[in-house]
Amino acid sequence: MATTRRVIVILLGLVLDSCAASATDKPAGLVVHEAPRPLPGISFSDETGGPLTLASLRGKVVVLNVWATWCFPCREEMPTLDRLQAQFDPRDVAVIALSIDQKGLNPVRKFFNEIGVKHLSPYHDASARALRQLGLIGLPGTLVIDRAGREIGRVLGGAEWDSRDIVAFLKAQVQQAPHGDAPKQAEAQ
Repeated sequence: MATTRRVIVILLGLVLDSCAASATDKPAGLVVHEAPRPLPGISFSDETGGPLTLASLRGKVVVLNVWATWCFPCREEMPTLDRLQAQFDPRDVAVIALSIDQKGLNPVRKFFNEIGVKHLSPYHDASARALRQLGLIGLPGTLVIDRAGREIGRVLGGAEWDSRDIVAFLKAQVQQAPHGDAPKQAEAQ
């Protein structure tokens, strides 16, 4: 009887522990705001040098990572950002690796090739204005932006972007409806 109780207590603990990491929990290191915050108009270049803005990404959940090839923590977390993008349809979640490298996109392309990035495109902010405009005090700095283009959270410093908690958090964001529309239905697995 005592053994049965112990087994039940252990199983109950496992069930409760797995429920603790629900999609509404805040992943470690991610500062989630009580209410979404408006963002300034940020502009940058895509991989072809064409202009792009944050506003052009509305309708998607965006993980905007501001980084540079000379930043060691940035280099360490880049593979996790690549694996994160691989887990989502880019029409739902866009992982934007926004480099502020002074020498343009060539060092970024070289770095991406060296580490085998397959799911990210290089983006560039030659002026590094995004760093200041977004209130980032160092690199890397990453914002999570809702479908309406508002900041819902941020991480200062490196993170494991493909962790179970972050993926669950982003899946919950994808399911939330923009502008009061009906929630997006989850695809059958």
